[in-house]
Amino acid sequence: MPSPLLLRYARLSRHMRIPGHRLYSHSIRNPTVSVLFQDTEPPVINGVQKPRKPGGYQDSGADIAFTLQSKGLEIVTPMASPDVYKNEGWCFSDTEGGICAAVEKGATHLWANTILFDTHPLQKSKKLASYASDLYVVGQPPAMVQNFDDKAYLNGKLRDIGGYTLPRSWLVKVSDNIDEMVGSINRFPVVGKPIRGRGSHGVKLCHSPAELKKHIGQLLDESPVVMVEEYLAGEEATLTIMPPSPERPEHWSMPPVSRFNHKDGIAPYNGVVAVVGNSRVVTDKEVKDPAYSKIMDEGVKVAALIGATAPIRIDVRRFSPGSEFALFDINMKPNMTGPGRPGREDQASLTAMAATAIGWDYGTLLQKILAGAIELSKFRAYRSPF
Repeated sequence: MPSPLLLRYARLSRHMRIPGHRLYSHSIRNPTVSVLFQDTEPPVINGVQKPRKPGGYQDSGADIAFTLQSKGLEIVTPMASPDVYKNEGWCFSDTEGGICAAVEKGATHLWANTILFDTHPLQKSKKLASYASDLYVVGQPPAMVQNFDDKAYLNGKLRDIGGYTLPRSWLVKVSDNIDEMVGSINRFPVVGKPIRGRGSHGVKLCHSPAELKKHIGQLLDESPVVMVEEYLAGEEATLTIMPPSPERPEHWSMPPVSRFNHKDGIAPYNGVVAVVGNSRVVTDKEVKDPAYSKIMDEGVKVAALIGATAPIRIDVRRFSPGSEFALFDINMKPNMTGPGRPGREDQASLTAMAATAIGWDYGTLLQKILAGAIELSKFRAYRSPF
């Protein structure tokens, strides 16, 4: 018998039917999958370089490859028999050479577990052009990621369109009068953060003008633009918005996952504190709060608007206890770690936790995501709505 939460989730999702593009790989019944890790240095975009993750997401890449293999799928790896206890050897480099090596070994589906941008080999490699109609990709189009990884840009567009609940924010540039800008903020605390970040890197709750000014100065040493945001003092939650697939040809939201045990007002990076230790799926009683359905609707609208072709994760937070939620961080590449390999039992990502609420284990979640892979030609043909 489905739980009340699952039944409510199904009812909510029926009201979120925004047309999606039917680009998924329903015609490929027996995919051969290769996972890519981040080995290509992110470029400087508008003066900002996104921090590179140590290891290049090989930990989650190994989780993905091993778990899909355990589910009976054909997996191509750079090493003949990678060690289940190690992250290395399961994923191909996301360089042109690495991608071509995966294809030459028979990969039909490339899982882009990496940071993408519009000069990435998946977008620009001429060697891959001949495979454009036969090769499928799991991930967001590079041009989309390049635009919308910029938190200020995407939030600004949503604010211009209207219909989205967002916190008040300010942008600070190197050339600005920082004293004047800080002096214009009449309510503290506020949050200072980079416009292109990874995890909680550079995100800090500042309680006074002096503390904010110091933090802005530190961030401006690594980026010419910094975002300052109104502090949302209520409950934090996260939404995973799924892309169109053969089963559901529209974007839809998984149940919310509530976050707690923040450190200095900020959820700690999952590499420091496993999310299973400070997160939980909302209860049947909690999800009846209309604030959840409202923010889930907004999250689905965001994904449909930008044309997301893989899961996105949206962090939301209430303005104050019991109030409505606001969208405050839209992540183009959710963390995708999960249990399966020995010693990884506590490594469920927020997306994997949400999946359990609708009856999907980690392997099933990965299979559902894989089913939404799109042709490389359509992946490369993405155009921004703005």
